Amino acid sequence: MIARYRRPEMARIWEDRTRYQKWLRVELAVCEALATRKIIPPKDWRVLKKRGELLLKKGGVDPARVEFHENKTLHDVIAFTTAVAEKIGPASRYIHFGLTSSDVVDTSLSLLIQESGEILLDDVRALLGTLKKQALRYQKLPTIGRSHGIFAEPTSFGLKFLGWYMEWKRNLERLENALENLRTGKLSGAVGVNAHFDPAFEKRVLEGLGLKRETVSTQVIPRDRHAEFLGVLAICGSSMERVAVELRHLQRSEVGEVMEGFRKGQKGSSAMPHKRNPISSENLSGCARMLRAYAQTGFENISLWHERDISHSSVERVFFPDAMQLMDYALCRLNSVLSGLVVCEDRVLENLNSAGNLVYSGHYLLALVQKGVRREDAYAWVQECAMGSLSGGVGAAVGVAAQARLSRADFVELLLAHGKISRYLSPGEIKKLGSLEYQLRNVKRIYEEAL
Repeated sequence: MIARYRRPEMARIWEDRTRYQKWLRVELAVCEALATRKIIPPKDWRVLKKRGELLLKKGGVDPARVEFHENKTLHDVIAFTTAVAEKIGPASRYIHFGLTSSDVVDTSLSLLIQESGEILLDDVRALLGTLKKQALRYQKLPTIGRSHGIFAEPTSFGLKFLGWYMEWKRNLERLENALENLRTGKLSGAVGVNAHFDPAFEKRVLEGLGLKRETVSTQVIPRDRHAEFLGVLAICGSSMERVAVELRHLQRSEVGEVMEGFRKGQKGSSAMPHKRNPISSENLSGCARMLRAYAQTGFENISLWHERDISHSSVERVFFPDAMQLMDYALCRLNSVLSGLVVCEDRVLENLNSAGNLVYSGHYLLALVQKGVRREDAYAWVQECAMGSLSGGVGAAVGVAAQARLSRADFVELLLAHGKISRYLSPGEIKKLGSLEYQLRNVKRIYEEAL
């Protein structure tokens, strides 16, 4: 991942040095179990343990040294064990004893994912805190809801944040579950039959590393686990984009209900000094596209030849570091956008008022149906008044004199003057149904159930 889209703590985890540290940690954990079984003589184990732990303490093997050997061997794990042998000496002959490369690489990958996953979980929890705060802050701010980009019915501005909050609670659970399903390692050898170590030995070593044993493995951990995790990241990316798209729409000049934070000295356009663009929200839409693309490659990695091929290897070397770093970056950027978001409350109310009381049409439709009117008739009457309000009259539904009086009248007045509707709904009922109080009467209950 390019430096622009990564944060230091996450980037450190996916550096070569950290990866080799994890490899060495796995190798030493196996050696310790071998020493317990007397496969490694005590004298050799004392040397191996002392020098191995010292090497870990100093940061592990030098990636440049591994690269030097790999240029000759064209095999990264052999290059790694050679670099380790240079530091440990003759006792290093027990390093990689009974293991195949994927035992080390796959188990270490699980460790890297778990460490990275803790950062992502913290990111999501921080985002949830911001969403909850904003949901409560704007709970009582009415706004016009939109469907198909068209004025629909009034809603609470805070419900936007509350809906996102609930979605990210689900994402947190998905992420926790996917991480738990990837808390798995394998030390079962070249084709997964535990030819050198029995399952109990394998389980013991992996438990010491904080992992579970893959019950049935091949040369690798089955890639459905990794695909599931990447799928969750893709869902999280789409959830981010859902927020980002809404914010982008609300920032459009003709809507103007929110603005991203704008720092002193920040520029919006190289050509137009007046511009204040929704760059962070647009950036997050782009991040979501990449996260979904990583998931696709993860799905394709499930199908490997026989007990294993390496078609997945090159892909994973790219998408796991990139996906984890990008997810961390995007979550933090989204949190920053939401916590610094400027909600233009006057504009929110202005847009709501501009919608007029047409937006309560559904209440009148249902009220008439409850009074015994055929739904088709009720719909036609209410629509007639609605269209009349937009065009300045309701035609034959009222008399000529009434039509002149009601020209350019609002929706409620047209309903009151409608001969057929007035037979079923009293003026008091009509006015009550066309109010924000009635429309939003259950918002408090929604909040109580959500929070």
